[in-house]
Amino acid sequence: MAFQEGYLSEMVGRQAVLESAQSNRPIGKVVDLLVGKPDDTFPRIDGFVIKTSQGKRFAPIADVVDIDNDGTLLLRSVPVDEPIPGDRALYLVEDLLDKQIVDVNGRKVVRINDLELANTGGALRVVAADIGAGGLLRRLGGGRFVPGFFKRFGSSVIAWDNVAPISDVNPINVRLSVAENRLSRLHPSELADIIEELSAQDAARVVRSLDDETAADAFEHLETDKQRELIEDIGTERAADIVEEMDPDDAADLLGELDEEKQQALLAEMEPQTAGELRDLVQYEFDTAGGLMTTGFVWILPHRTVAATVAKIRELGPESEFIYYLYVTDSAQKLLGILSLRTLLLSLPTAFIHMLMETDVVSVPPDMKAEEVASTIARYDLLAVPVVDHNEKMLGIVTVDDAIDAIIPEKIAKSLPRFTRHHGKRVEHAAD
Repeated sequence: MAFQEGYLSEMVGRQAVLESAQSNRPIGKVVDLLVGKPDDTFPRIDGFVIKTSQGKRFAPIADVVDIDNDGTLLLRSVPVDEPIPGDRALYLVEDLLDKQIVDVNGRKVVRINDLELANTGGALRVVAADIGAGGLLRRLGGGRFVPGFFKRFGSSVIAWDNVAPISDVNPINVRLSVAENRLSRLHPSELADIIEELSAQDAARVVRSLDDETAADAFEHLETDKQRELIEDIGTERAADIVEEMDPDDAADLLGELDEEKQQALLAEMEPQTAGELRDLVQYEFDTAGGLMTTGFVWILPHRTVAATVAKIRELGPESEFIYYLYVTDSAQKLLGILSLRTLLLSLPTAFIHMLMETDVVSVPPDMKAEEVASTIARYDLLAVPVVDHNEKMLGIVTVDDAIDAIIPEKIAKSLPRFTRHHGKRVEHAAD
């Protein structure tokens, strides 16, 4: 193949001709290129759409003899098949040109003005997106009239492995793999910034392309209005899956912002245990300890040994990231004491928890105002403070990051990194 590298705009509109021993016969003009597997690192071109006198026809890449340097497509047979439906493939012109994408490395939303193609490993592939003015002017034919025209504009090209398309691509067969979704490389706050920048339709598309946990991380950094908007756009079932993966306190805050009908619809789609805990949390005012607390904490019984407790924590580790403090309770979850992870690890394996725990525990009631909670955490230099009811039963914990969030403006709070993640199981324990 004579073609080694160039741009999509240099192929579209060029002639498609039939190879012949006498003279090549024009068939039509190239109007689009097709990719069957857009989730590949550098997607392979699987065929061309040719506009003929009989209408648009699909020429598979196997029928391409050559692509001349001027972009002329040489075919070994006349294409007869109609193009593959748009919901079963990615069309470079129709689906990508002038569409928004996410530049994963640049952490921003950009627009594709042209696509760079290259003949690599015996296949024609998409290798980069041109987002600069030069790409747009190239499509307008500026280079044909002024040699060296594009050098004035420099290069604004993003390698395709750093590109995350936003537009829907066949949700059944060729959708971007969730496990390989390039958007998951971004920090949740960066992903939230991108979602905030997009239109409602594109924001919903991005959220649909993410796994539940990644979407939950991003949701926690979104403004409340955007959260509500997305819940309407992505549907109740998917929204419930995402809310279930959020930190309990953030999930409760979000539910508290919804009308009663929508709130109950989401809770009805959740696991009964999670729904029950969130119903309890929603009852508290958002600016109180109850409204700030999370139920994702580790509690242990006093008669366990250090060795048994460490073994149990290893089981809980993947499901609970906040295990700096272990809360010692009785079987009814009445708070008896507290133990730091450091103390646990430095103690003899045969030592019993009740001999190691601190019994002078700082705690707060669920109705304490957020400012007082934050002040308590600061005064005693805590990473978290337990929330207990009038019977000293543990209800949850307020972590330092949630306390800070409560006393600063929402926009700033949403942009701060999260100190903890409590995805999955809500109440962790190391009981028998």
